[in-house]
Amino acid sequence: MVLPAEGYAGPAPSSERHLPPRMQRTTITVIDGKRVRESDKAATERFRRREKAIWDEVWTTPQAAAWAKPRWQWLWPTIAEFCRLKAVVDAEPDANAALVAQLHRYRDQIGLTKAGMRELGWDIAADELAEKREETSSAPAVEATSSRSRMKVVTGNGGR
Repeated sequence: MVLPAEGYAGPAPSSERHLPPRMQRTTITVIDGKRVRESDKAATERFRRREKAIWDEVWTTPQAAAWAKPRWQWLWPTIAEFCRLKAVVDAEPDANAALVAQLHRYRDQIGLTKAGMRELGWDIAADELAEKREETSSAPAVEATSSRSRMKVVTGNGGR
């Protein structure tokens, strides 16, 4: 399957319907030597907004053109799990190596890496218009000259 280089222009499926249930973020405080875990509603909402932003972002990629087809909709739960894990890794500045490795495995599974695309039988179409624009912009500029500046003085032996 050849995917459009410009990405998917269709609508993203509803994130509310496909993302996992809201992940409750908490804060831990120590009171009288005891750790107390409390729900952090603001952090929970920020995290959910980040998950939704990632969901919307991945649905603009060339791969989303394949995911939108009924044949590939079985990937949607995996895409949602990728969005959750990416939000977790983004939220944790010192995310452990296991989480980062799992994130890469998800990218493979949903075709966001070259290896994953190859395994799924996908390729991204050459963007011929972009190539033409690049050729035009990288072509050497032709210096504009007047016909007078291109004239040469020719001396002949006719004046002897």
